Amino acid sequence: MLLVIAILLLLFVLSPALGIVVVAIALVVEVGELVFWRRVLRRYRIRSGPETMVGEAAEVVEPLDPGGRVRLRGELWKARLPEGTAQPGERVRVTAVEGLELAVEPVRDEQRKRAP
Repeated sequence: MLLVIAILLLLFVLSPALGIVVVAIALVVEVGELVFWRRVLRRYRIRSGPETMVGEAAEVVEPLDPGGRVRLRGELWKARLPEGTAQPGERVRVTAVEGLELAVEPVRDEQRKRAP
């Protein structure tokens, strides 16, 4: 928008020498703004899909022996724990998404301490 205003000023108001300087400055500002917004949008790109759940912690709702249910992001999911069992209230971490079922592993003690 700034570039359009600068071009209109060049054509109708300003002398040619001063108008070219104003257009050049407007062009630099527009390019800077474009670079700025591209970096901002790249940093805050929206992630979606089942692959975003891998690595997240979930709470066991029904015992996992090896299959059961967990709560993740406020939703109930079928889950499968390949080795061992987990009781309701325990935390597990999602390792893979297989259709509508989550593959999980127990959260070890050192992982619990680091989690916020």
